[in-house]
Amino acid sequence: MLSGLRGCRSLFAKRTMATVGTLKRMNAQALSEKILEEKEATDPTFAVVDVRDDDHIGGHIKGSTHVPSSQLDAQMPTLVRKLADKDTVVFHCALSQQRGPSAALKYLREKDELLARLGAAQKDGEKKEQKVFVLDRGFVGWQEVFGTDERLTEGYVKDLWENY
Repeated sequence: MLSGLRGCRSLFAKRTMATVGTLKRMNAQALSEKILEEKEATDPTFAVVDVRDDDHIGGHIKGSTHVPSSQLDAQMPTLVRKLADKDTVVFHCALSQQRGPSAALKYLREKDELLARLGAAQKDGEKKEQKVFVLDRGFVGWQEVFGTDERLTEGYVKDLWENY
């Protein structure tokens, strides 16, 4: 019995035990620099995932992937596979207080489960560690600084954000 428990314990030890409190944050300035650095890259090393629902109107971060939080559970396995080669993944919602952090946690957990199912026990030297962040202050904070910058924001409607 104990030997079976030891096996389970080692399996759990390999999984991410991330919580909302341990999620890393990235500010808008750092993300904007990353976007501009790789502006001409055909395959950027990072991805931005926007999990806003009906509040997705009025603009979005250029190059971001929109996966409404209401569809996140169904889309998560596909998202994990699609973003597997990215060094960095940044999640956000309007304020990055609930949906963004929740999506980042779901992503981390799904990624770990997928790796466990595939038996992806790679040698330490081969394992590429993906960094997952939540955009600090979400799109609300982003648009305050970069809303009108067409290099960084698409579909921006200033009137929608003036009294937000």
